[in-house]
Amino acid sequence: MSTIPPSYREIAEDIAQRIQAGEYRPGERLPSYTQLAERYSVSFSTAARAIALLRDRGLVVGAPGRGVFVAKR
Repeated sequence: MSTIPPSYREIAEDIAQRIQAGEYRPGERLPSYTQLAERYSVSFSTAARAIALLRDRGLVVGAPGRGVFVAKR
């Protein structure tokens, strides 16, 4: 029996909780979109939408060519 993959909002919430718990620290690089897609069993675009939501919330910042990092508080 297959399970329904999480939505981008659920992924964003999970990552936000991990940031709050200190699993991802300020200034730390997050896994790539491809790694997140594999981890959550979703498409690349779903992982990208989750990160975009976190960026809109001010929890992460992107550095072109370098990755996405947890925002410093």
